[in-house]
Amino acid sequence: MSRFFTKLTHSQVALIALVLTCLISCTSINTVNTTEVKGRQSGELLQIYLAEYASTETTSIINALERYNGPEQVELLVKQYQAHIASLYSSGVLQYGLRGAKSAKSTALTSLTPEEATTIFALFPIDSAKWVKLLATHSKLTQHEIAESAITAGLDPSRVFAATASGMPNTVTPLIHSLGIVIYGQDETSTNTVRFKSASQPTWIDALPLSWEPVFGSFAGSIVYLEPNTLYDIEVTVHNSDNQVQVYRFQEATQPNTPPIDPNKIYYLSDIYDGGQLDLAALNIQGSPIGYAKIIGDGPVIDAGNEFTSAVHLGSQSYVVLENLTVRGGLRYGIHAKKAHHIWISGCDVAGFGRVAGDIRDNIAYSSPTANSPINYDSGIYLERSGIAVIEECDIHSPNLGSNHWGDGHPKGANALQVWAYHDDESLRGQMIVRNNRFYGTHEHRFNDVVEGRLNFERRGGFVRDSAIYGNYFAYANDDLIEIDGGQQNVLVYDNEMEQGYAGISIAPNMLGPSFIFHNTIHNLGDERGKQWTAIKAGGLISKPAGQTFIFENFISGVRNGIAGSKVNDDTTFWITSQNNVYLTENTGYSVGYCIFDQEKYYSSSSTNDLCFNNTTMGIRYEFNFDRIIAHPMSTDSAYSEFIRQTGFESFDIDESFKIPNISDGPQTSPSTSPSPTEWRLETTLDNISALPTQYEYGSVLMDGQRAITLTGNNWQAIPVNQTISPTTMLELELSVEGEPEIVGIGFETELDVDSASVVRFSGSQVWGIDGTSTFDETSQNISFPIGRFVTGNIQYIILVLDNDKAQPSDNDNAVTFSNITLKNE
Repeated sequence: MSRFFTKLTHSQVALIALVLTCLISCTSINTVNTTEVKGRQSGELLQIYLAEYASTETTSIINALERYNGPEQVELLVKQYQAHIASLYSSGVLQYGLRGAKSAKSTALTSLTPEEATTIFALFPIDSAKWVKLLATHSKLTQHEIAESAITAGLDPSRVFAATASGMPNTVTPLIHSLGIVIYGQDETSTNTVRFKSASQPTWIDALPLSWEPVFGSFAGSIVYLEPNTLYDIEVTVHNSDNQVQVYRFQEATQPNTPPIDPNKIYYLSDIYDGGQLDLAALNIQGSPIGYAKIIGDGPVIDAGNEFTSAVHLGSQSYVVLENLTVRGGLRYGIHAKKAHHIWISGCDVAGFGRVAGDIRDNIAYSSPTANSPINYDSGIYLERSGIAVIEECDIHSPNLGSNHWGDGHPKGANALQVWAYHDDESLRGQMIVRNNRFYGTHEHRFNDVVEGRLNFERRGGFVRDSAIYGNYFAYANDDLIEIDGGQQNVLVYDNEMEQGYAGISIAPNMLGPSFIFHNTIHNLGDERGKQWTAIKAGGLISKPAGQTFIFENFISGVRNGIAGSKVNDDTTFWITSQNNVYLTENTGYSVGYCIFDQEKYYSSSSTNDLCFNNTTMGIRYEFNFDRIIAHPMSTDSAYSEFIRQTGFESFDIDESFKIPNISDGPQTSPSTSPSPTEWRLETTLDNISALPTQYEYGSVLMDGQRAITLTGNNWQAIPVNQTISPTTMLELELSVEGEPEIVGIGFETELDVDSASVVRFSGSQVWGIDGTSTFDETSQNISFPIGRFVTGNIQYIILVLDNDKAQPSDNDNAVTFSNITLKNE
C-alpha cells in the first residue's frame, strides 16, 4: 500500500466512501435541481411529466402535452406522436418503459395499433429488444407489423426477432489473448456469473459478469489476458427473477500467436517486386486456412509515388502475411485491402502516403482548385470492409499531409490506420487485432485521427465487434487518438499509451456494447494549438442507441476532462461503468476540469472507487449522477494525488473489495494445484486439425475426447501449437496401429512442411525419419522417447503421420490412434 496511509478495513473503506459521496453531493460546484429529470429516454421523461401534470383522461393528457417544455428532441416527438402518446399513457402502456416497471399484461397491449408501436420504438430507443418481446407476446400485431415499427428505431427486425426468441446461436469468438461471449434471449432483470479455466487445468477462475445488451436482448462480455493457442472451458450461470437457473457451457481455443504458413507460398520481396505498386491481386498471391502466403521484406523499399491509389494493393486477397516491408507512397493509402479477411501485417514501416494540398480554402486542404471535397481519410493502412486481421509491431508515421485543427472546423486529413471491419460475410466481421505498434505524427504535422473507424454513426461502422487494440503507442492527432465509434460489441482497448491529441479515445457513439477500456495511460493531451477536450469522449446513447462501456483502471492526467459527453445528433448522453481509474485534472470552468462531465446524468452510469482530483480546486470534481458515485478514500488527499501523478498507476492503491475479476490482477494463472508447467499435453478439437497439403492423399480423422486422434488412409495431419523443446524434453504417448502402414510417427515443425530430421517413426515398413521403433511396445502401446536429443527449439506444428503410398482407398485397412501426446521437461 502507499506510504501515505495504512491498510484500511472493508468497513473503513465503506464509511470513508459514504462520507466522500455526501461531500461530493454537498460541495460540488454543479448541483442538480431535485425537480429536474435527466438521463432518461423520451418515453420515461414523458411518463414522469404526465404523472405530475395530467390525469388519465385524454383531454387532460393532450392539454398537458401541448404545454410540454423540455428537451428539444422530446418536444419534436410530442409534436409528431401527440395523439399516440396520449393513448399509450391513458392505457397504462407508457409506464412499462420506466426503469423497474413490471412486465406488461396482455390486457394493456392487446389493442395496440401499428402506429402506437412505432411511437413506442421512437420513445424508447434503448429498449428495442424488450419492446419487441413484449409486443410479440402480448399484442395482436403481426410480426410484419412489429418489424415495420422496429425499422423506425434503425433495427434489423429479423435479427431482433431471432435474438429475443433465442433463435440466434450463442457465440464465443476467440482472439489471441481474449474470448468474446454473447448469449441471446435474456432478460434485463436476470443476473449472471462467469468463470473459466484452461481445459488442461482443474481450477476455475472468476471473470467479469456479462453485461445486459438492450438492443438485441443479450448478455455479452469478454474474458481477457488469456494464453494464445490454448483451449478454455467457460461456464456462464444465469439466474432469472423467478429464481430459475440456466448454465451455459462452452469450450473454445484462443488463436495462435502466429499464423500457419504454406511453405510453398513464401515470397521474398526482391523476387517479386521491381518498382511501382506491389499488387497482390495481379500476382494472385493468397493462402488458405491451413497455410497463409507470406511476403518477406528483404531489402527493397516499396515506393509507389503518387501514381497508384495504394503502394501495396491486397484487394480481396486473403490469408496473407506482410512481414518487414518498408512502404512509401500511395496516392491515398500505403496498404489497402477491400473485402479481404485473414490478413497479418507484421513489422512494417509505412510513411510518405496520401495526397498533397493543391489548394487551401479557409485553412482546409483540397487536392486541386476544382476539387469539391477536402482531403480526408488517406491512410497508412486502410482495411475496408475487411475482417479478421492482425496489425503488429508496425511503425506508421509521416503522412504527406497533416490535418487542420478544430479552430478551422472539424479536422480533416490523413490517419495512420483506418478500419471498417464490416465484411460481407457475417462470420468474418470484426475480429481485428492491433497490437504493439507505434503510430505517430509530429507536433507540426499531425494526423486527423491516429486510428479512425469509418461510419461512426452506424452499428456496422468501425471495428464492429470482437476486436482488440493493445500494447500500442499512439501520438499526435488534431482530433482523436483512437476512434472505436459505431459497433462496439466486445471491442477492447487496453495497455496502450496515448498522448498529444485533442481527445484520447472516442466511443461516441457506442451503438452495440459492451466495449472495454482498461489499463491505458492517457496523458499530455493537446492538439497543435495546445488545446484539448477530454481523455475519453462519449455521447449519443439516446440518438444512436445503445451500448455500455466499461472503463477500468486507466491512468488519465490532463488539464481538462477525464470523460466527457460530446454531441451525437445533439445528444450527449452516455452509459459507462467506471471503476478504479485515476482521473487527474487541472483547469476549472464550465465543462472544464471534471473527472467525469455528464450533463445528462444517465441513471445507469456509475463511478466506483475512482481517484478523482482537480489540482486547481484541490478536490473532487464531477458533473454526474451523485447517487452513483463511490469515491476512492484518498480522493481528497492532495499529497496522495500528487504522488500518483508523479509515479503513475502502478502506485495506485485498490482495496481488495473493489478489485475487478480478470482485470485488476492482469494476466492470471491457476493456483499451484494445477499441473506443473514442465509438462504439456496435447488437447485439441477437429476444427483445429488440418490436412498437410503436400502429403495428404485420402482418409479420415476421428476423435475420442480431446486427447485421442484416429487416422485412416494415407493421411498426414497438422495441429498448430506453440511449444518449446529443450534437450531434456521427453515425448510420451499411447499408440495403437492396425494394418501394415509404411510410416507411423509424429513430426515437430516450425512450418507446414516436413523434414525427416524432425519426424520420429514409431512403426511401419519404410525406413525414414528418426528411428523410434525400439520405444514402441505394441502390447502396452506406451511410448517414452527422448525427443530433445533430436529436435530442440520452438515448434509451431505437431504433424501426425500415417503414410501408406502403396495402398489404394478401396483396399486400405490401415488405422492408427495417437493418445495423450505429452511433452515433459526432465
